[in-house]
This record gives sequence, C-alpha cells and structure tokens, in this order.
Amino acid sequence: MANVISDETIEYVGILAKLELSDDEKEKAKEDMGKMLDYIDKLNELDTSNVEPMSHVFPVNNVFREDVVINGDDRENILKNAPEERDGAFVVPKTFD
Repeated sequence: MANVISDETIEYVGILAKLELSDDEKEKAKEDMGKMLDYIDKLNELDTSNVEPMSHVFPVNNVFREDVVINGDDRENILKNAPEERDGAFVVPKTFD
C-alpha cells in the first residue's frame, strides 16, 4: 500500500462528515482510504490518449420535448375531482393566517 493516510487526515474527514469514529473505525477508514487511493493510482497508469473525453457512458441527446398543452381547456372535468371548488378553482385549507 503506497498511499498512507495520516491520523490528522482521518480526523479532518471525520469532522467534515460529522462522524464520531472509534479508534478501530479510524484504523479501518485509514486502510480503506489507502486502498481507494492505490486503486486510483492504478487507474492513472492506463493509456487513455486515444479515448475521447465524455460526460456520460451512453450517448445522450437532447431529451427535451416540445411543450404542448393537450388538455388545458378541460377545467370542468378536472374540477369534478375537487372535494370543494369555488369560482372555477380548487378550494384548499389555509396554510397561514
């Protein structure tokens, strides 16, 4: 394991994450973080010079659709579901005075 995590780093990460770790948990976290950094180092050894940068694994195109109103003039049927209605609108309980 080439990456050694200091006690101060674990303390700092614990403070940032608002965690209270026991001494055993701190040692396990140091070991786990070291393994993660070792794995990142291993990934950095890969030759990615011929790989095009991407933001998604799958090709993503514009997924927006045209905003078309299809039932905007159906107020009467919509208000049939209202427990109470007044002047063409839903009546709801007050949320503040």
